[in-house]
Amino acid sequence: MSLSHVLLTSLLEKPSTGSELGRRFDRSMGFFWNATHQQIYRELNAMLQKGWISTVEDEDSVSRKKTYQVEAPGREELANWMLQQSPPAQLREELMVRLRAEAQLGSNTILPELERHLELHREKLNIYQKIFAKDFSATDDQNRTRYIHKMILQLGIDQEQGWINWLEIMIPKLKQLNATALGNSTE
Repeated sequence: MSLSHVLLTSLLEKPSTGSELGRRFDRSMGFFWNATHQQIYRELNAMLQKGWISTVEDEDSVSRKKTYQVEAPGREELANWMLQQSPPAQLREELMVRLRAEAQLGSNTILPELERHLELHREKLNIYQKIFAKDFSATDDQNRTRYIHKMILQLGIDQEQGWINWLEIMIPKLKQLNATALGNSTE
């Protein structure tokens, strides 16, 4: 997947200015695809060159902001991309490599990082749950678009809860193993 596919999807949901896209990206797509505002503008320009999107200038606006919208070639690109197969996401997590290093070095230095991650996952879960309560608590599951959005958010909630559950098992066990190792080393 490329940033262009993320932006085409976002623009199909709602034509937007670059700054609106950046804000919307930070609040929704940014939860599962990272991009800076500079990367977004660079990609918008590339998509303009390919004819996938066009701009409409707001005549009433003093700032002459451009609103980006998807054109037929952009819809075709997105439709073709959707037909492609993709492998399941691979866990590519730096924390896992650090844990493996910790297992070999036995330095007992990973606990503060695990505790920090636990707090970060709790914070993200809280954000997701607030969005869910605000946007989907009374959602009629008969609306296809809203149902898809709801289920994407539910997956995020489930993943954060999974991380929290794992860390809440891992941290106390490592503390116990560390205390046992310290007890054995003093004998």
